[in-house]
Amino acid sequence: MKKLYVGNFGYDTTEEQLKELFAAAGTVVSATIIKDKHSERSKGFGFVEMSTDEEAAKAIADLNGKDLGGRAISVAEARPMRERSGGGGGGGGRDRF
Repeated sequence: MKKLYVGNFGYDTTEEQLKELFAAAGTVVSATIIKDKHSERSKGFGFVEMSTDEEAAKAIADLNGKDLGGRAISVAEARPMRERSGGGGGGGGRDRF
């Protein structure tokens, strides 16, 4: 299986629409839209998992730049999440009263 990043789609795009679009390239294992944890609103990107590397390559070739709801979507191989550095942005000042 190969996971693809899909970006720049409209906030009203559904996971079902992504599955239908990517089905033209092969077997869609899953489609997930990333949502804001507080508002549950789409962030305009997500991931589609294709069943083979060949289908994933076909999806990238066929669908990258394709119009979906008036927007040119970007499709690329998903990269593993980077470790986030745990730095916090705390200024070292004292509380002021």
